[in-house]
Amino acid sequence: MTNLNEKIALVTGASSGIGAATALKLAEAGARVGIAARRTEKLNELKMKIEAVGGEAMVLEMDVVDPTSVEASVKTLVNTYGAIDILVNNAGVMPLSDIDQFKVDEWHRMVDVNVKGLFNTTAAVLPQMIKQHSGHVFNMSSIAGRKVFKGLSVYCATKHAVAAFSDGLRMEVGPKHNIRVTCIQPGAVATELYDHITDPGYRQQMDDLAGQMTFLKGEDIGDTVVFAAQAPAHVDVAELFVLPVEQGW
Repeated sequence: MTNLNEKIALVTGASSGIGAATALKLAEAGARVGIAARRTEKLNELKMKIEAVGGEAMVLEMDVVDPTSVEASVKTLVNTYGAIDILVNNAGVMPLSDIDQFKVDEWHRMVDVNVKGLFNTTAAVLPQMIKQHSGHVFNMSSIAGRKVFKGLSVYCATKHAVAAFSDGLRMEVGPKHNIRVTCIQPGAVATELYDHITDPGYRQQMDDLAGQMTFLKGEDIGDTVVFAAQAPAHVDVAELFVLPVEQGW
């Protein structure tokens, strides 16, 4: 079992939902956590929660879409702690709509955050992990990275990209640099993602769905990340598909 005590973690999209819950779970397991997002007021609230349970957190104002912002935050974290052992690429957006509504700005936003943002953070962190000859990258895909749903065509495309990139990354950096890669694929999770939905019909669908089943909580995914991170050093939990029991699709 890998001890997370004193490990240095970076969690993107840490201002709410899965990111905030995962940062807290990693801190409770002993890791020192860089919490990164654009909303620093939310990060400061999370920092207080982490410190209240005896953990340690560093607030990093980061926009994953901006490579300069990402590189600056990674540099700050490395300069402070001397390492990055765990990266959780969690930042993402999910505005649902049908293709023939042509919400092209939303399509580009999803590609920029969900795909390019993940690339930016990975590219900024990997050199340090390669230097250390150790590390663990977590990429947050989705059930939408395995299946396709109406209204989610572009989102599914971005999450399929994350799943494909994760598998290729694992094959390349595992044997060569001793870096583990885990792709997390959650089903329905109660998060702020649904607040991004501008289409009233699809927004209502998500609200109705929440009344039909018990959604996962961010903490459930945080526990999943900690489980994979604590696996013995020779074990790479490459992929985890995590669903509510009642989710039959």
